[in-house]
Amino acid sequence: MTNQPSISPAAHIGIVSLTVSDLAQSLAFYDTVLGLRAAPVAEGRTLLTAADSTPLLELVERRGARPKPQRATGLYHFALLLPGRLDLARWLQHVAEARWSLQGWADHGVSEAIYLADPDGNGIEVYRDRPRAEWPIANGQLQMVSDPLDARGLLALLNGDGEQWQVMPAGATMGHVHLHVADIEQSRAFYCDVLGFDLVQRYGASALFVSAGGYHHHIGLNTWAGQGAPPAPAGSAGLRHFEIIVPDTDALAKIVARLDRAGVAYQRDEVEITLQDPSRNAIRIVTNDRNM
Repeated sequence: MTNQPSISPAAHIGIVSLTVSDLAQSLAFYDTVLGLRAAPVAEGRTLLTAADSTPLLELVERRGARPKPQRATGLYHFALLLPGRLDLARWLQHVAEARWSLQGWADHGVSEAIYLADPDGNGIEVYRDRPRAEWPIANGQLQMVSDPLDARGLLALLNGDGEQWQVMPAGATMGHVHLHVADIEQSRAFYCDVLGFDLVQRYGASALFVSAGGYHHHIGLNTWAGQGAPPAPAGSAGLRHFEIIVPDTDALAKIVARLDRAGVAYQRDEVEITLQDPSRNAIRIVTNDRNM
């Protein structure tokens, strides 16, 4: 598509903000299981960071919030990208020794991934990327897969390695988010034709993956909660918003121009746009130089 709009190739996912029902319980989970460090912002609101103080998550307490219904749009999972395979091996050993319940694991060709959920049922992926030169390509297109994870091979990396998992390592980032949406084509039009992400891969008629800069995916979209699924009831635990980070105000202005042409409602200040996708998932598009 020669006229396909394009978001900055440097665009990536920033902080994911979650509503939680019990902040103390959630902080204990994210510290013990994932090694994220708490940086309180205000009463009932805390940022969680990696060892290098990179903010990855925001938790906002709403006491007694109920989990998102299964048949509702919102968060499917957020995905924490570790710097390397050894980090993933150390974390897998850590959760195995702690006997924390996992929901599954997979080798996606582009990455190795492990899945779990927090106390409110928010989906979490912890993964490491393979080098881009090793990503599977068929007919010139990236082909992500869902094959069994070689967990034994992963843990074999630890032979002779005396370092244990203690903290989310420096260099960890929010690699991607995966969302439940109400309609795939409507969502594709918004994320690709308006925001300017590239369509990387479709997964049948019920899911697709989009990215910037040739990444395998920054945003996954699926209708597995049901075609036409409604948003979660107000006050539910789950996704409050996620950030898309662009490098500068010029990149932000180009997105604003496309939003205006498409008639998409948004709010704006100098370094930030707030809006909703067609399924009412909330998004903040921010520049690298914005204040936290």
